[in-house]
Amino acid sequence: MKRIITPGTIPTRDLHQYIIGAIAPRPIAFVSSRDESGNDNLAPYSFFNAFSSNPPIVVFSSNRRVSKNTTKDTLHNIRANGELVINMVNYAMVRQMSIASAEYAPEVDEFEKSGLHKEAGELVAPPMVAEAPVNMECRVKDIIALGDQGGAGHLIICDVLKLHIDETVLDGDRIDPHKIDLMGRMGRTYYVRASGNAVSSIYQPVTDLPVGFDALPSFITNNSWLTGNEIAMIAGLTVLPDTANFEPDAEILKLDENEFYIRIKGMLQNGEAALAFLYLYKYYTL
Repeated sequence: MKRIITPGTIPTRDLHQYIIGAIAPRPIAFVSSRDESGNDNLAPYSFFNAFSSNPPIVVFSSNRRVSKNTTKDTLHNIRANGELVINMVNYAMVRQMSIASAEYAPEVDEFEKSGLHKEAGELVAPPMVAEAPVNMECRVKDIIALGDQGGAGHLIICDVLKLHIDETVLDGDRIDPHKIDLMGRMGRTYYVRASGNAVSSIYQPVTDLPVGFDALPSFITNNSWLTGNEIAMIAGLTVLPDTANFEPDAEILKLDENEFYIRIKGMLQNGEAALAFLYLYKYYTL
């Protein structure tokens, strides 16, 4: 049974929590900006993502405050000068980021409040966060207002002019997720650390097409012992292995169902999907 939520029938603050709880984790854009008087501002936004690589475009949304229907300092600043830096947030600085998220007066410098340090960029006036593992110097391409009521967003579309990447987070010419140790935002006060055991590698076929669920026998696709993810490991094979010449370990086939499936799940966890298929085939066809 699912709860049905129709926008407009519940308070915006409650709808907001359902949305951010469901669309998670979200990357965090820690945005540094500067107003026309030279005051620096630093604020996090989790309505954020990348939308193009050529040209490099990132987008975040600065929402109107639900309670007061006012806009935020970041929006004012980038409307004034069209420049900003997006700083990525890792585990080492996430609590300092949290301090910067408080609603200080426009003249208050969140760098000073949070204890983070400024580093000059090369192309834009707002400072970078020195502690951030990646900084993106950006120029605003467009601002699209999505409404005029509390909770309405402003899509801030940014051209990425230059990236600054800490060498310590790199593995050759790729960013290592364990080294960069990013934080993701979830609903309410929850965050997630995107490194360690929380990170898994899943093969994504491009030119080598998986056989798919429809190519598998029903004793696999209708199998109550296996999860959808586990069956998908077998369905992800590009070709099903030849069963005719397979010589199984007879002792495995003599196991009761529980012990047999412990073995099968172990094979799948070890990346031996083809071997798991072969044992399943023999188990059900002998």
